[in-house]
Amino acid sequence: MSVIDALAARLRSGLGPEQVLTDRQQLRTYECDGLAHYRVVPALVALPRSSAETAAVVRACAEAGVPFVARGSGTGLSGGALPHADGVLIVTSQLRSVVSLDPADERAVVQPGVINLQVSEAVRDFGYYYAPDPSSQQICSIGGNVAENSGGAHCLKYGFTTNHVTGIEMVTPDGDLVRLGGPAPDTPGYDLLGAFVGSEGTLGIATEVTVRLTRLPQTVRTLLAAFHGTDQAGAATSAIIAAGVVPAAIEMMDALSIEAAESAVHCGYPSGAGAVLVVELDGPAAEVEAQFEQVTRLCSEHGAFEVRVAADDAERALIWRGRKSAFAAVGRISPDYIVQDGVIPRTALPEVLRRINEVATTHGVRVANVFHAGDGNLHPLVLFDDAVPGEAGRAETVSGAILDLCIEFGGSITGEHGVGVDKARYMPRMFTDDDLDTMQLVRCAFDPDGLANPGKVFPTPRLCGERPGRRQGAHPLQRAGVAEIF
Repeated sequence: MSVIDALAARLRSGLGPEQVLTDRQQLRTYECDGLAHYRVVPALVALPRSSAETAAVVRACAEAGVPFVARGSGTGLSGGALPHADGVLIVTSQLRSVVSLDPADERAVVQPGVINLQVSEAVRDFGYYYAPDPSSQQICSIGGNVAENSGGAHCLKYGFTTNHVTGIEMVTPDGDLVRLGGPAPDTPGYDLLGAFVGSEGTLGIATEVTVRLTRLPQTVRTLLAAFHGTDQAGAATSAIIAAGVVPAAIEMMDALSIEAAESAVHCGYPSGAGAVLVVELDGPAAEVEAQFEQVTRLCSEHGAFEVRVAADDAERALIWRGRKSAFAAVGRISPDYIVQDGVIPRTALPEVLRRINEVATTHGVRVANVFHAGDGNLHPLVLFDDAVPGEAGRAETVSGAILDLCIEFGGSITGEHGVGVDKARYMPRMFTDDDLDTMQLVRCAFDPDGLANPGKVFPTPRLCGERPGRRQGAHPLQRAGVAEIF
C-alpha cells in the first residue's frame, strides 16, 4: 500500500469517507486557484468540518511525511493554493461558522471558510461592518484573506487584513492547535500573529479568526471623475492625497478596462474617457462634505472633463459595479489574461503607466490597467490568446517586466495577491540572499520539516536541512550563534 493510500484510509476512518477524495475526476476540481495558468492535481483532498478535524489531518500528514496545502474558496491570484502532486489539499470551506459576535467590544470570531462579505452582513444591524473588501469579497474566504493579507478598494484608509485581525487559532505544521493573539488590541512578546498573517499557508492553517469590526460611517459620498488619459488621473490622485484628504478609496481604470466593464455590466461610464477615478469619502457628514468639495475641485483642476456624483445607494452601486467587475469583465475582450499585482509610489503612476504601455507595445500585447490608485497598488491585466503561438510567452515577458518596473521605482512585487508560485522567481530581484535566508529561518522555526505549502514564496528551498540555494557557507545568523540549520 502506498503512503497516500494508507493516509487516505486513516483519514476516512477519522473524518468519514465523504470528506476524503481520491477519485481523479473529483481531484481535478481543485487543480488550480484563481490563477488557472498553473495546474496540479493533488494526490488527495481532505474536507475537514472542525478545528479538531483539521488538526487531525495535518497530524496525519506530519506523521506520514506528506506535504499539505491549505485552500479556502480558491480565489487566490498567485497560485498560493496550488496543490502538491504528491500531497494533501486541505480545503477549509466547510469551516464556515460565525463563532461569536461582540459589537460592544467591536470583535467577531469566525471560522476560515466564512465568506468575507458575510461578516459585514452579520453585524450590519448592530451598526458595524468588516472593512477589508477584496473585489472577490462575495466569494473569497476569511482564511484565504488571512493567508494572503488581502486588501481591497478601501485599504487606502482602513488598511489590509493584518490591521483587522487581533487573534487566530491555528494548526501548526505538526498538527497542534495553538492560539496567537486574542481579542485584545495587542499582546506582549514577539508579533507571531503579524508573521502568520500574509504567510501564504507556509506557517500553518488558521481555524478561527478574531477580527475587528468597524463602525458604519455616518455619511458616504461617491464620485466618478472622467479624464482623457491616465497621466491626468494619476496627477489628480497625487493632488488629493497631498491636500491632506484620505478618501476611503481611490480607484483607477484605463480605457481598455473601461471597455471591458462596459461590455460586461453596462456601467455607463462617460464616453471617450481614457481613464476614470472612482473616489469614495466616508465619515462624519461635515468632514465628508468639506473633503468632497476639495476632491471635486482637484479633479477638475487636473483635467477631469466630467464628474458624476452618486445621488443614492443605487447610483453608488452602479459606479462601483464597473470597478468590481473589471477582472472578470476582461474575459469579454480577451480569451486569456494574466492578472499581475505590484506596488509603486503614487507619484510615479503617470511614468510607470507610460512605461507599461511601451513594454506592451514592444511585445505586441495589450495591457488593461485597473488598480488601487490611492496606494499605488497596480493590477495590470496582460491580455493574450493562448491559441496563437508565442502570445503566452510574450504575455509572461510583459508581466515580468511590469514587476521589474515596480522594483525599479522602489515598490514591491505584490500588494495583496501574494507571491505564491507565480512570483517566487522574482523574490531575489527584490531581496538579497541574506534577506531570503533570514525569512526562511522564520519559516523553519514553524515548519522544520518543510511540509506546509512547500514550493511557495521562496525561489529555492533554504535551510531546514533542505538543498541549499546560491549561498556558500554558513548564514550570518548561524555564525553569530543565534540560529541553526534544523
